[in-house]
Amino acid sequence: MTNNRPKHASFDQFPIRDHCIQIGGMSLNRLTQRVGSTPYFAYDRKLITERILFLRQCLPNKIKLHYAMKANPMPAVVQHIAGLVDGIDVASLGEIKVALDTGMLPSKMSFAGPGKNEHELSCAIAAGIVINIESELELERIVALAERLGITPKVAVRINPDFELKSSGMKMGGGPKQFGIDAERAPIVLRRIVEFGIVFEGLHIFSGSQNLKVEAIQDAHEKTLQLAVRLAKESSVSIPSLNMGGGFGIPYFPGESPLNLVAVGENLQHLLNKIESELSDTQFVIELGRYIVAEAGIYVCRVLDKKNSRGQLFLITDGGMHHHLAASGNFGQVIRKNYPVTVGTKAETAETEVVSVVGPLCTPLDLLADQMELPKAEIGDLIVVFQSGAYGLTASPISFLSHPIPLEVLV
Repeated sequence: MTNNRPKHASFDQFPIRDHCIQIGGMSLNRLTQRVGSTPYFAYDRKLITERILFLRQCLPNKIKLHYAMKANPMPAVVQHIAGLVDGIDVASLGEIKVALDTGMLPSKMSFAGPGKNEHELSCAIAAGIVINIESELELERIVALAERLGITPKVAVRINPDFELKSSGMKMGGGPKQFGIDAERAPIVLRRIVEFGIVFEGLHIFSGSQNLKVEAIQDAHEKTLQLAVRLAKESSVSIPSLNMGGGFGIPYFPGESPLNLVAVGENLQHLLNKIESELSDTQFVIELGRYIVAEAGIYVCRVLDKKNSRGQLFLITDGGMHHHLAASGNFGQVIRKNYPVTVGTKAETAETEVVSVVGPLCTPLDLLADQMELPKAEIGDLIVVFQSGAYGLTASPISFLSHPIPLEVLV
């Protein structure tokens, strides 16, 4: 364990030189020239590497680390991360193709999602990827497809637990859910897998996401391990692997502090020690997406116009919600809050003004910053939205109003 905080625990992960944001060892101006146009997303490979190393330092040694590709499926990002983690979780055939291109063993990949079609399932079986079963009907489909293909499938069972991750941005477990098999039905399903003679790889228990509260994550970890022990006993089936999900959050808004990962790791080690005799042959996995990539990315757009409307200043840019839905507040926020935003070419300048940053779309929802105090900007300046490495481009309505799709770069 280590007591060091990650260097990029706040919005100062990108250095500033001569009032210009630096990313990947170069100035924002230089990078923009290299990219050739705005808007674009940029991801810093060094920050991604540092975050994964920090996870390795803080989590127990026996924990395997998997990357949830849905957070950022850019091929170059996935290729970089694949060399640093122990596995990859995919959620579509498109993501499967990206993952297989990395050269990681398919047996180290897991395929999740409540609505996998037969074509996707067949491809996953043929590739040798572990399929997370999300319903009893899906299990039957896998068995039938495997017989047709003449290939023994590898499966894990995603459990819908009888608890949730408290204070979670998105609750993925507890109560009725489209995800996974209800915990009370799981022993029956586990015994059926044994009867079918297919390869059982373990359990996936994911109860929530985007959580900054140590106590909530500790509680979820304890209940997850207890549930795994209970299911192993009730089904009389050994659990080769237990994917405990993730849920580690990052700070987006004023007043939020980085997750105390040291405390999370120390408590997890304590919990693993307690159940060591009951799950002695089990491999434990933490699966993370946002926590690995979000703080390593920025979204960059250019000011096209500056106008005063009845006393309110607007910076109108060539980027917006069609590229970065989350920053607009329309991706899970109940009450809209501003992402951290600055004028990337005038950072830390003394002269500021209160402005709203909007995009080019014909909708009032196209809002990147609502009356924020920012460095005074002029036409041509570059706006930077931080915390943009996860759920950015691919989580946005990029076809809305048919604007060009922005580039992505890993630097």
